[in-house]
Amino acid sequence: MAKAKDKKVEKKVATKERLRFPLTKTNFMIIGFGVLLLIIGYIFMAIPDSPDAFLTRTLSPIILVLAYLIIIPIGLFYREKAQKK
Repeated sequence: MAKAKDKKVEKKVATKERLRFPLTKTNFMIIGFGVLLLIIGYIFMAIPDSPDAFLTRTLSPIILVLAYLIIIPIGLFYREKAQKK
């Protein structure tokens, strides 16, 4: 009987360790920086009156591509290195 209870306790502990949320504070900070860049990019796109302005045609798309394709995926896939015991 005691062995059966020990196995249940071990199984519960193992599932709790396995179900840990993968994103940490660092991940959310990187993703937040990406969202901030998105907001800045869209603001730059809306500012000029002329659609041929430097902010609208050049800088804003560069910022948006950087945020969507580089910063946010880095925030999602970043994993801190495990410490050796």
